[in-house]
Amino acid sequence: MEAVVRSPKGAGGVAGELRPRGDLLTDPHSYHLVGISFFILGLGTLLPWNFFITAIPYFQGRLAGVNSTAGTLGTNHTGPADAFNFNNWVTLLSQLPLLLFTLLNSFLYQCIPETVRILGSLLVILFLFALTAVLVKVDMSPGLFFSMTMASVWFINSFGAVLQGSLFGQLGTMPSTYSTLFLSGQGLAGIFAALAMLMSMASGVDAQTSALGYFITPCVGILLSIMCYLSLPHLEFARYYLAKKPSLAQDRELETKAELLQSDENGIPSSPQKAALTVDLHPEKEPDLGPAEPQKPRKPLVFTVFRKIWLTALCLVLVFTVTLSVFPAITAMVTSSTGPGKWSQFFNPICCFLLFNLMDWLGRSLTSYFLWPDQDSRLLPLLVCLRVLFIPLFMLCHVPERSRLPILFPQDAYFITFMLLFAVSNGYLVSLTMCLAPRQVLPHEREVAGTLMTFFLALGLSCGASLSFLFKALL
Repeated sequence: MEAVVRSPKGAGGVAGELRPRGDLLTDPHSYHLVGISFFILGLGTLLPWNFFITAIPYFQGRLAGVNSTAGTLGTNHTGPADAFNFNNWVTLLSQLPLLLFTLLNSFLYQCIPETVRILGSLLVILFLFALTAVLVKVDMSPGLFFSMTMASVWFINSFGAVLQGSLFGQLGTMPSTYSTLFLSGQGLAGIFAALAMLMSMASGVDAQTSALGYFITPCVGILLSIMCYLSLPHLEFARYYLAKKPSLAQDRELETKAELLQSDENGIPSSPQKAALTVDLHPEKEPDLGPAEPQKPRKPLVFTVFRKIWLTALCLVLVFTVTLSVFPAITAMVTSSTGPGKWSQFFNPICCFLLFNLMDWLGRSLTSYFLWPDQDSRLLPLLVCLRVLFIPLFMLCHVPERSRLPILFPQDAYFITFMLLFAVSNGYLVSLTMCLAPRQVLPHEREVAGTLMTFFLALGLSCGASLSFLFKALL
């Protein structure tokens, strides 16, 4: 017998309407617990990427042969001795799995059960993060440490891509409110990682102990994600949707992505209000699963859809290419010009990572209030192309011991100003392109559009990570 109840007359719906037990009207406690669970799961999916790039100073210190109680966690080691190009490799090996598994997710969906994909990915990520934490206390040669770290980055992000795609499929069976919460959790992962780094540095302990505490933090986050996932079958509201329509998960994965195109690589929805309106699921209304379904239009051709959105997709690729070509590979190398002191220690975590994530979130939030330029305007490609200027601007900031380019912007205020504009424009333009794409196609073409935009998103990230090697060599 299904867990449904009839809503009373005047309770916000039609008298006698069937509702899943545990919804906002019948059991607000269960309803909100499901929302909290998906928020934490969203946070957990992007913790690996953000914790690795925020800890770049620690990894560079290890590769420079520093693994003692001397120094601080935030000390940069970015001179010519950085023969491993750690910034570049960690960015590239984090984004290539996303591109690869964007193409393989449909195959994995058919071959591996959903529970195995989600729970297995979380357990592997937890194990690899625990290994990273243990390695803080283990002395080894820089070459071996680099190889082990790069292997961990590859596998963590590979399983993270599987996890994210599988959770999108599961969210396709749920009301749209939970997709918004999931994406919001993803968006806060970068801020959470930056704050964890600042707290570790401010703890007053030595660099080694500080780094250990820093890498234990995401282990706790992944454990919470596992607990949240395991708790879903015990919450009646989640059980109702997940058990009633398990066959819809695969079909709804890409549909969910298409309907929530307002999110980006950090996962913050640009317009939760608009996203909620695009999905035909309501948190307080059971979807109509009656047998009499209207005949769907024939499946659109990929090339036909691509011809409609090619310019928007190209803008998306260019935005991510510019962003990943300098962040964090170049921006993490910028140091304060004020000399040794507390500010120089906290400069990069605050002005590079925390500032970027906060302003990026602000930029994406702006599309909740206005969308400019519109889909027919040629200003969008112009604005996207103008962001290319950020590449030389950051390369000419205060990066010490360079061999080719001069330092034209030595003061910290220049870097902070560039980062503000860089992050806000990244968040806004990515969100805008994602929001405009579904408006350029017919309703039955949005699934294909969502698939294409997801692919171009991953392509832009990978292109940017690859170009970062060239720009660093030009310094």
